Amino acid sequence: MAEREYRTALGASTPERITLLGHDLADDVMGSVGFGELAFWLATQRRPTPGETRVFEAVLAALADHGFTPTAIVTRLTYLSAPDSVQGALAAGLLGGGSRFLGVTEDCGRFLHDVLTSVDGELPTDEAGWDAIALATVREQRAAKRFVPGLGHHVHKQGDPRTPRLFEIATEERLFGPHLALFAAIGRVHPQVLGRTLPLNGAGVCGAALADLGLPLELLRGFALLARTAGLIGQLAEELRHPVANDIFLSVDLNNRSVDPDPYEPGAPHG
Repeated sequence: MAEREYRTALGASTPERITLLGHDLADDVMGSVGFGELAFWLATQRRPTPGETRVFEAVLAALADHGFTPTAIVTRLTYLSAPDSVQGALAAGLLGGGSRFLGVTEDCGRFLHDVLTSVDGELPTDEAGWDAIALATVREQRAAKRFVPGLGHHVHKQGDPRTPRLFEIATEERLFGPHLALFAAIGRVHPQVLGRTLPLNGAGVCGAALADLGLPLELLRGFALLARTAGLIGQLAEELRHPVANDIFLSVDLNNRSVDPDPYEPGAPHG
């Protein structure tokens, strides 16, 4: 029986050499290729242009850390409980990357892509055309009682500072594509439907930018998690120098109070 062959264009090694993406790792990659560029290259198996690298790395920077979010808190608390398991602390934080935190990047990218693929004919070439599509999209979401991914932020209620900056960088690099154009239009027209103005949040604009770079929609959350990994390492580094996890734990543990059981009743409102 012949041995089975497993082919890969990624990393491979022999006793003398390591190759990565068809290049010698030691001679061609190490010291020559930045980590952001390499991450893009690994995901697409094509080397990004300098402009693509700049936009991609701006996204990573935008998503790396955003303060004491649940992902940061659980990482610090897990490290408090198991200081022998850095990987467990990081994993705990990353597992919290869902629909409310970090997952919006993927949700927004997919949402915008679905809208774009449903457009009949050519995509618009001016703001008026994009506004018309955005208006119909927001109205449809409102009628279906669904949120528009990437619209609104619990802290930056008057505007997320990451959003205009990423628009600017993408424009400078001539990478302001249809996903970003539609997202910007949603920002302009949604008050007509919702009756109030909500900010376009940073996680959402990151999803639009990643989609415009042609990155796989299925991996958009993965790039958000890649960015947040760096932030969580920073959280652990700060925890080592200025620990707060025990205070967070004690603030709950020392202030709990016993109450009567609240049995679950199917169909009853909760929260």
